[in-house]
Amino acid sequence: MKLVLLSGGSGKRLWPLSNDSRSKQFLKVLKDAEGRKVSMVQRVWGQLEENKLAADSIIATGHSQVDMIKTQLGPEVQIVTEPERRDTFPAIALAAVYLYSQGTDLDEVIAMLPVDPYVEDKFFQRVLDLEFALRNSNANLALMGVTPTFPSEKYGYIVPKDFDKDECFTVDYFKEKPDEALAKHLIGKNALWNCGVFAFKLKYIIDLLIEKNIPVDYETLLQNYHLLPKNSFDYEIVEKAKHIITLSYTGYWKDLGTWNTLTDEMATMVTGKGIIGEGVKNSHIVNELDVPVILLGLDNVVVAASPDGILVTDKEGSSKVKEYVKGFDDRPMYEERSWGWYRVLEKTKYPEGNGVLIKRLNITAGKNLSYQMHYKRSEVWTIVRGEGIYVLNNQLRHIRAGDVIYNSLGEKHAVKAITDMEIIEVQTGSELVEEDMHCIADDWNDIEALCKITI
Repeated sequence: MKLVLLSGGSGKRLWPLSNDSRSKQFLKVLKDAEGRKVSMVQRVWGQLEENKLAADSIIATGHSQVDMIKTQLGPEVQIVTEPERRDTFPAIALAAVYLYSQGTDLDEVIAMLPVDPYVEDKFFQRVLDLEFALRNSNANLALMGVTPTFPSEKYGYIVPKDFDKDECFTVDYFKEKPDEALAKHLIGKNALWNCGVFAFKLKYIIDLLIEKNIPVDYETLLQNYHLLPKNSFDYEIVEKAKHIITLSYTGYWKDLGTWNTLTDEMATMVTGKGIIGEGVKNSHIVNELDVPVILLGLDNVVVAASPDGILVTDKEGSSKVKEYVKGFDDRPMYEERSWGWYRVLEKTKYPEGNGVLIKRLNITAGKNLSYQMHYKRSEVWTIVRGEGIYVLNNQLRHIRAGDVIYNSLGEKHAVKAITDMEIIEVQTGSELVEEDMHCIADDWNDIEALCKITI
């Protein structure tokens, strides 16, 4: 069996810590067995390694999350990268075609699951049971459903035609997010929470793609990805499947998609600079800013602060934050990259059209920024910590703390950190966006090959 972990979405219900590049699965607010802070994706990947499943697992994601995944899981993790975000059907089609192009047998069972479930290890053993159930039932799809512990209105439900908690059963129909009364009725019919885990034989999806005239060559599909229907896998495939079975899972499972559920599992009551007053009950502070937050006299409250904004909410109403931030289209103010991280300290747009953006960059020793140029902005770098090698228009030189460097419009430039480096970058120009970055080379050996060595 091959496992594909779907990593997408911006996790707006966990604003302001989550954004388009740092979704909820990357927030380091949980703790591992040694008490170290880890993210959801790190926790899940660790469980896959414990269950000897990581070697047969790949992650399907978008460009904006690749650096974060490699930073948190390591450069060896297999990633299938969407050229653009479209929905779960295109993402799953791309992952299936990738496996097919890698020589995976058409009879192989492929399991799809979210990248961030909060579960016990036995959850993954139950995922493996999907292969046996699929092969012995000749079903098109095999799903895994969670036995409900209360009539939730937040989850979709899988309703069976018949039911045996130890065996697979045939699906009658699905119901998305019912009200509490209907949820109670469905639970009475042995309905399960739909946890987004399902499996199919590779041949089933490849044959469907051929029927839809969708390329099953990986490189060709990448080039034509924008033509795929922007639909969910449920709408495009599941609703039209003729035979679907489900296995039940009775262990611990939780969707940490809101501040209310996430804080139940967090490592500490206070993350970052903050103080919770004496007598305050069940309240949390998550602070990424370099200023203190003090919480007094408010029970069942979350205060979350990041460069993207500040949220103060009672826990019960925290899931509604998505409704209020859906119109925000500002760039992420903090991102982790393969070379380190950056934080936006200040940004200003002037009436005349030009703007200023100030960043704090932290480059890990041995890592480098790509060899790049910009057409709509210039940059001034002030090196405030560490030393490295700087490239400007194919010329290399040594730089250290105290140096001030000018990267003018259209000039090729890069830097490699010898020790951990910190740079204050001041951008000026007409468009101060990440898209105004034209990469010439990423690998430092390739960059050096283009350069003449000078003092």
